[in-house]
Amino acid sequence: MEIRAASDYYAQLVALLPPGPAWDVEQLPELRDVLLGTAQELAREDLRLSDLFNEMFPDTVRELVPDWERVMDLPDPCLGENPAFEDRQLAVRRRLVEVGGQSRAFFIQLAISQGYPEASITERRAPRFGRSRFGLAHFGTWSAQFIWTLNTGPRRRLGRRFGSSFWGERFGMNPNGALECVIRRAAPAHALEFINYGEGV
Repeated sequence: MEIRAASDYYAQLVALLPPGPAWDVEQLPELRDVLLGTAQELAREDLRLSDLFNEMFPDTVRELVPDWERVMDLPDPCLGENPAFEDRQLAVRRRLVEVGGQSRAFFIQLAISQGYPEASITERRAPRFGRSRFGLAHFGTWSAQFIWTLNTGPRRRLGRRFGSSFWGERFGMNPNGALECVIRRAAPAHALEFINYGEGV
């Protein structure tokens, strides 16, 4: 969306004036002042219209995050009592577009979104004729087929940096520690999940 400056609106207003000496901005400084003031206000409204356009979409929302949260039953309790603003934005986006899942890829993606880019999942297998072999690890019992472990790997540093953050963001720390809450809430009811935390970087 193109945002016009006050000078653009001033030129447009001058071009729309009727012909004749009564509307000559060079001879009437009062008319020029009125048009300049009107052009500045129109440019301000144009800028705010662009902001409103951005607020309509959860990917770019900033000012209306509390309204989106009210409509979507947020903030997410997994984020704690005082979640960071960018975590609240992400929760709004997820609530709108996320559909859930029970695949390995879905849970790995959840871990990646929480700052664990090397996450992997280890699944257990129940003993079955033709598939079980002596000497294999994780042989287990019949209930072992419902057990899986999320291996997080090292955590990415998510702290805010000078020059890439805005006023009010937390600085120099990992803002999100909600991995266990997010994983356990999304896991199937019959599953028993474990989280194996890796060494931090």
